[in-house]
Amino acid sequence: MPHCLVVIPTYNERENITPIVERVLALPVDAHVLVVDDNSPDGTGDLADALAARHPEVHVLHRSEKNGLGGAYRAGFAWGLERDYFAIVELDADGSHHPEDLPRMLGLLEEHDLVLGSRWVPGGRVENWPLRRELLSRGGNTYTRIALGIDVRDATGGYRVFRASALRTIELETVASQGYCFQVDLLWRALERGLRVAETPITFTERVVGESKMSTDIVVESLARVTGWGLSRRMRAMGERMLHGRRLPSVREGYHLALPQR
Repeated sequence: MPHCLVVIPTYNERENITPIVERVLALPVDAHVLVVDDNSPDGTGDLADALAARHPEVHVLHRSEKNGLGGAYRAGFAWGLERDYFAIVELDADGSHHPEDLPRMLGLLEEHDLVLGSRWVPGGRVENWPLRRELLSRGGNTYTRIALGIDVRDATGGYRVFRASALRTIELETVASQGYCFQVDLLWRALERGLRVAETPITFTERVVGESKMSTDIVVESLARVTGWGLSRRMRAMGERMLHGRRLPSVREGYHLALPQR
């Protein structure tokens, strides 16, 4: 079985799916691609099937309805875990994540359980984003960092590489979050369980074709859940000090900023 599985969720990404899959297949890595399509009415699923017919490295998982980014990734992760891939990758279909960064991220997995592609660390950047989107992302990540007491600068980013063992430790079957909150949820669980997390710079390019799936509901859900997790940890920390006179383990200990060698 190949070393890694690149999971690409899709909904109405017909014009983007072929270029992104072909860029992944061109990489000097041992990888398969799994397209998880949520019954796209524009025919994305059919196009993915055609790609799979031409390339044995490409697989397609059809879901019956649009059920959120979190649900698509959970289904893709489960598919990969059943087939014993060592590493499982999150990658957007719209070209905003550059597959060419993947070999470097996979290399970091040798000493880490989870590698985050980050827009907001030294060397990271965004291209073609309006100021409103950048302020929203930076503000949301700052709030997440303060609320949860973590060092991660880009907790909401969706370009990630997991060891399969890390996904099993996170207990995916209990994750209910959607959207960007799904990304924070997985990261928070990884840090809480003492997994080794690395953050490394990437370039994020705004999509050229199609529409963003960002919505007000996603932002509201993220703020509510992050606030709840932060308050819960503080309450548990207070309880531990009152009952046993000890502190909870720091969620900062497993974090590492991995900048490329110059």
